[in-house]
Amino acid sequence: MEERFRWNRCLLLCRHIPILAAIVKQFIDFIPLLLFFIVYKLDPRPLEVAGHSFEFGGIYSATAMLIVSSLVVYGALFLRQRKLEKGQWLTLVACLVFGGLTLTFHSETFLKWKAPVVNWLFALGFAGSHFIGDRVLIKRIMGHALTLPDAIWTRLNLAWIAFFLFCGAANLFVAFTFQDFWVDFKVFGSLGMTVIFLVAQGVYLSRHLHDDPSTSKPKD
Repeated sequence: MEERFRWNRCLLLCRHIPILAAIVKQFIDFIPLLLFFIVYKLDPRPLEVAGHSFEFGGIYSATAMLIVSSLVVYGALFLRQRKLEKGQWLTLVACLVFGGLTLTFHSETFLKWKAPVVNWLFALGFAGSHFIGDRVLIKRIMGHALTLPDAIWTRLNLAWIAFFLFCGAANLFVAFTFQDFWVDFKVFGSLGMTVIFLVAQGVYLSRHLHDDPSTSKPKD
């Protein structure tokens, strides 16, 4: 009985490894946003570096911090893993493009569009996988660790599409409706929605994994 209990616990952990990995990845992606938030909340003050005067604090120095920290974080991941996931490349490129436009034109409007555009591009990628290739995108990402019926994979993929569409719309609405609140929502609101969604996905998966024949204990 005890051996069977340990086996079931092992299976449960293995089933949730993709979810745990997604949460860890989310927190890694959160590092540049956290630094962005900290600098944004600082009162602007003059700062001299190598004889040049800069204003440190506020939206524009926070944007510069977002760009630099993103390059450092994703650069370190690339050096360690020798690669970046497509989603990480998309996030980095969007940060460089929208952050660069914000600094170039001195307008935070570009940065406000970053989260909606990135989320909607993710939604487009997940939606396109229903028509391109033989597997939906979520199955390509998690299929190596989980065995599920195709109908469940399709539902999961549709759920991710809905999630990204909702996150994009929520970020856009808050950014242009609540001027004093949009940065807080960009940093913590998006993280909270993602964690809640991942937990809900874990609960949903737990209902469909216990009958999976591939997870039965092998005979001696």
